[in-house]
Amino acid sequence: MAGYILAIDQGTTSSRAILFDKKMKVCGVGQQEFKQHFPQSGWVEHDPEDIWRTVLDTAREALKAAKVDASDISGIGITNQRETILVWDRETGKPIHNAIVWQDRRTSELCDRLKNDGHEQLFTERTGLVIDPYFSGTKIAWLLDNVEGARKRAENGALLAGTIDSFLIWRLTGGKRHVTDATNASRTLIFNIENNTWDDDLLQILDIPKKLLPEVLDSADEFGVAEAEHLGAEIPVLGVAGDQHAATIGQACFKPGMMKSTYGTGCFAVLNTGEDLVRSKNRLLTTIAYRLDGKTTYALEGSIFVAGAAVQWLRDGLEIIEQASDSGDLAEKADPTQQVYLVPAFVGLGAPHWDADARGAIFGLTRNTGPAELARATLESIAYQTRDLLDAMHKDWSGSSDDTILRVDGGMVASDWTMQFLADILDAPVDRPTILETTALGAAWLAGYKAGVWPTAEEFANSWKLDQQFEPHMDDDLRKQKLAGWHDAVRRTLSTN
Repeated sequence: MAGYILAIDQGTTSSRAILFDKKMKVCGVGQQEFKQHFPQSGWVEHDPEDIWRTVLDTAREALKAAKVDASDISGIGITNQRETILVWDRETGKPIHNAIVWQDRRTSELCDRLKNDGHEQLFTERTGLVIDPYFSGTKIAWLLDNVEGARKRAENGALLAGTIDSFLIWRLTGGKRHVTDATNASRTLIFNIENNTWDDDLLQILDIPKKLLPEVLDSADEFGVAEAEHLGAEIPVLGVAGDQHAATIGQACFKPGMMKSTYGTGCFAVLNTGEDLVRSKNRLLTTIAYRLDGKTTYALEGSIFVAGAAVQWLRDGLEIIEQASDSGDLAEKADPTQQVYLVPAFVGLGAPHWDADARGAIFGLTRNTGPAELARATLESIAYQTRDLLDAMHKDWSGSSDDTILRVDGGMVASDWTMQFLADILDAPVDRPTILETTALGAAWLAGYKAGVWPTAEEFANSWKLDQQFEPHMDDDLRKQKLAGWHDAVRRTLSTN
């Protein structure tokens, strides 16, 4: 066997496949976007057949680009958009409805009802999450209650439910395996992250039959074998992790205290807390970072809803830049005597505020404020929000320390200006790796490790390579002044004011 590993990266707007060789180098890539469906205001759906088609097409593209035969692939690793949920027929594999996407808000009323009935403390205690439409559990309940005949079919055992990884594995294995991994399970709002089981009490509250749900495996495990008809040979599926968990692995954040932050449309910061299941007092999420060889590693996670999306707003909304990569150059031209703050609460504020009703605002405008100052305020807002998450993490976990080094990935980290300001505001080093495809790399490592063709976690961590480290240089008084202005701007933006 040649030891190739195929990573399937099924995202919110596109599916990608990346083929890695035995030395962990990229040798073939395929990517396809697919249509987003918005049937009502606040509703977001995907056609499951679009997801399935693009996954197969991109996997075949990657093999073709690398000129590699499927028989040379030792394993498949899958990483996926988290919280997006599907329900399908156990016999035919046909979904009963479009996939309900993580961004979808249709279960807001149900979530409010659960909170009003006093259930949030129980859900948070068992799952580490807050009650929010973001997570999968209330979406499953909605499908059972709103698709004709679904509840009866579910109770009779005729239906299956799962996140995107479960659906793909079920299809790849010809319906032989209904499984998921611990990271995806931990984002459903119905999985007890302390004892690693589906929680009977939470299932009863949401009226979800347990027989719908997949078996939960380690992140590197025997998930089943993809049938030869799909890619040309039988290939074992050996690794699965939700996208942010896969990126944590891809950044080799295996030790407690290590932290990664992914800057895409939003920003997701994950701090490895090791065996410590840290219950946040600062409105962060407690989640399973990964589960390997039966051992669960936990993490604190902070979600920023708008990061790169704010730069897209500069490009598409204000039209002051032609492409996202222009934002750093424009920000450098800003008047240093002006301090403009953008609070990018375009869809509310995530952690640690969780204020769904907050809306974006700009503070500090003067007659001389122009495109450069707005660009700088936009990029600075990403650093300020990350600092808020880091501060909350330090408060929550005694194992966290002020000498945290942040490893970064995602499209925005290509901007040196943004990364330097991030280091300055965090007052901590920011490490940018040579390989920015960390999500796919993490999924590939899980499969390669299980297949025995890739190194152990320790050896993999030693292979992590730094592109550039950004050291903080900002004067401490200036940092404190800027942060005070940011916190004042956020206070003015919160809907509770």
